[in-house]
Amino acid sequence: MHSHTFASDGMQPSAENVRIAAERNLSAVAITDHDTVSGLNEALEAGKQYGITVVPGVEISTRAGGKDIHVLGYYIDYENGVLLERLASLRDTRTARNEAIIAKLRSFGIDITVESVVKGIGREMKQGESVGRPHIADELVRLGAASDMRDAFDKYLAEGAPAFVSPPRITPEEACRWIGEAKGRAVLAHPGLYGDDELVREILSSGGFAGIEAYHSDHGPADVERYLKLAEEFGLLVTGGSDFHGARSGVIFHGDLGSVTVDAGVLDKLKP
Repeated sequence: MHSHTFASDGMQPSAENVRIAAERNLSAVAITDHDTVSGLNEALEAGKQYGITVVPGVEISTRAGGKDIHVLGYYIDYENGVLLERLASLRDTRTARNEAIIAKLRSFGIDITVESVVKGIGREMKQGESVGRPHIADELVRLGAASDMRDAFDKYLAEGAPAFVSPPRITPEEACRWIGEAKGRAVLAHPGLYGDDELVREILSSGGFAGIEAYHSDHGPADVERYLKLAEEFGLLVTGGSDFHGARSGVIFHGDLGSVTVDAGVLDKLKP
């Protein structure tokens, strides 16, 4: 219920995510690219081809408590004009952030540019697609400034690292409203990555969430147990996903597709 494609910072077309999901005997797969829905039409067509349910989704970038917070939206009306305009504004913010990150990296003597990052993607980007930090990490590896993507994040790009930049963003509450107005259901993504369960509780208390992603590739057993209890306390659905981005230099970031799953019955409960 959480996978990324070429449309944001994944490593393959959305149809390939669907093919892999079918090959691994999953009954459904969600496409949840960052701040864009440009890969959904291709994925939905692939779903018909491979006989697998494709859940139209998105992962919206927000900010709260001094941290970047991600909100997943499921079963959205992905052709909703207002939603498309709103997501475009978020991608503009992402572009400005990328420029600021690269300016910081250049101040450290690293010969990286926006153009070199885009060229390194190795394909022509389509309308609605955007550059993400993993693309910048790829370029850092190519330049020899990092040994692999994880090293690039640890050295430069992760929260608290020297080149980390987080511009002003919408709040999680506003993301929930956007998703609701697009006829979707909002889920708080990977709460364990925020390192602040009091903030997670505060965000959930604001209302608007249908679920919480208790199961995630970066959650350990203790994390899962805590978030299952939070789900029960707040009356939320429990979702889960690998947060699949594909493999970079042979290393899969977060988790492989299908490595974290939930019962398909969750989809019926999530549908608006």
